Parts: sequence; C-alpha cells; structure tokens
Amino acid sequence: MATTTMIRVRYAETDKMGIVHHSNYYVWFELGRSDFCREKGFSYLDMEDLDGVRLVVGESSCRYKSPAFYEDQIEVRTELLNIRSRSIEFGYSIIRPSDEAILATGRTLHIVTDLNNSIRTLPEKYRAMLS
Repeated sequence: MATTTMIRVRYAETDKMGIVHHSNYYVWFELGRSDFCREKGFSYLDMEDLDGVRLVVGESSCRYKSPAFYEDQIEVRTELLNIRSRSIEFGYSIIRPSDEAILATGRTLHIVTDLNNSIRTLPEKYRAMLS
C-alpha cells in the first residue's frame, strides 16, 4: 500500500535551465517517507523521543527518467518494500499527474540504530504499525 504526497515544484528547486536539480528528489523521498510513517501512526520524532530509535540511511538510489519543471504539480508515491529486524526499505515513484509521466524512481534502505548510532532491533510496535 502506497502513500501519496503532492508537491508543487518551487523555483528554488530548479537550476538555470528551469529543470529540477537532481538533489531535490532525495528531499522529496524524505517527505514521502515521513508522510508514509505518519499515515501508519507515528513520526520520526516519536521514534527518537519515545523510544530512542533512529532510521539511518544506509543506501539510496534514484533513477531519473524525465525532467520536472518549475510549477509542476508532482506526486511522490512511497511504499514499504521490505522490513527486517534491523532495517527498513522504502520505494518511491515520482509522477507528474498532468501527463502521467514517471519522472523518477528510487529506493532507500534504513538501518535501525539507537541515539548513539549503534545498530539495534526495530521495536515491535513500529513493525506492527508498518505491516
């Protein structure tokens, strides 16, 4: 099940050619991931403040397929790809609904750590909320 986050491309996200700079796609992945977790009943802040858990990015990738431009309305679709005892993997599709163009696809793998960055097991309550 995917979460959808709508974004309008801001001028500051574009380069001199009017195309969205590639680094912004990772920011949009984070927005989608945060919305996904909130839809499941928790936030990153909850994880840190209540349980002393962080999700540290261990791997990330993005495949750029078509450019996005200033003022484009885009949709970030975020889904859970895999959940293990010490890691979570998310997948992303960035789509421009006006023409159904797939602008980019990507994934991030997150390692579960404590606040001192030591690897730990994902608390069961988060596994249950994500499943």
